[in-house]
Amino acid sequence: MFHHLRALREDRNLSQKQLAELLQVHQTTYSDYELGNINIPVEVLIQLAEFYHTSVDYLVDYTNDPRPYPKR
Repeated sequence: MFHHLRALREDRNLSQKQLAELLQVHQTTYSDYELGNINIPVEVLIQLAEFYHTSVDYLVDYTNDPRPYPKR
């Protein structure tokens, strides 16, 4: 389960449906992303990191530091 991904969404009072629409996936697919039931495509991770102004590592709970990495 990706705790940071869910927390970021909830902190912004967004529903899974709203995020699913942003990502152009079904709500059940987005739910599976948060639950860790399916792998999140790299392109989607990047889109989410940019949306939340954080890093992919933070989204997948690899780090607790929410700061984004500098752009190249």
